[in-house]
Amino acid sequence: MRSAIERRELLKGVYDEARDCVACPLHETRTTVVFGAGNADADLMFIGEAPGANEDRMGLPFVGQAGKLLDRLLGEIGMDRKDVFVANTLKCRPPDNRDPYPHELAACQDYLFRQVELIEPVVICTLGNFSTKLLRGDATGISRLHGQPEVREVGPRAVRLYPLYHPAAALYTPSTLEALRADFARIPDLVALGPPPQPTSIDPVPEPEEPAPEQPAELQAQQLGLF
Repeated sequence: MRSAIERRELLKGVYDEARDCVACPLHETRTTVVFGAGNADADLMFIGEAPGANEDRMGLPFVGQAGKLLDRLLGEIGMDRKDVFVANTLKCRPPDNRDPYPHELAACQDYLFRQVELIEPVVICTLGNFSTKLLRGDATGISRLHGQPEVREVGPRAVRLYPLYHPAAALYTPSTLEALRADFARIPDLVALGPPPQPTSIDPVPEPEEPAPEQPAELQAQQLGLF
């Protein structure tokens, strides 16, 4: 069983791989890879859709108005961004913020699954349709599923999956914000349940073979300093 320090170091290795990724055409238009940020030993993980323009520029997830709402909702349940880990189904911004294509989601999926394996969250909150459909493996929409927790395997790990409306959808729609706030209020009780029983065999994340080329020191410190 890996210690939190060992898992963090392995997560840094996955980050090194992701920031040099050329597995899909999005590498041609991105400014930077948005790997995710937060507590590498978090019990609670949020997974959104894809980076937007601000995230692409800064290299960090949820830094715009939706991110501010996420921070506010976390505060209402006694938590902070530093207590959780936030990532997306895609690590690179799609041009013009268009919806992700299936081949892009497939190319990025392994990075996400390895994050989940190493962080070992108890609860994963999927934010919006794309992350919910990807992690559940079916096309049921978020309007039917929000606020309904279930045990699901995400990659090699079993978690308590909890679909939520995306904060961006709640910014200008009071009824959606009300539903999102009510769903958020249940998160502490879900985390308190602890992890569900795990699959009998989990293949370990391999050690990274080679370090990727260096990014600017300031950006690397921002990302690595948060997990």
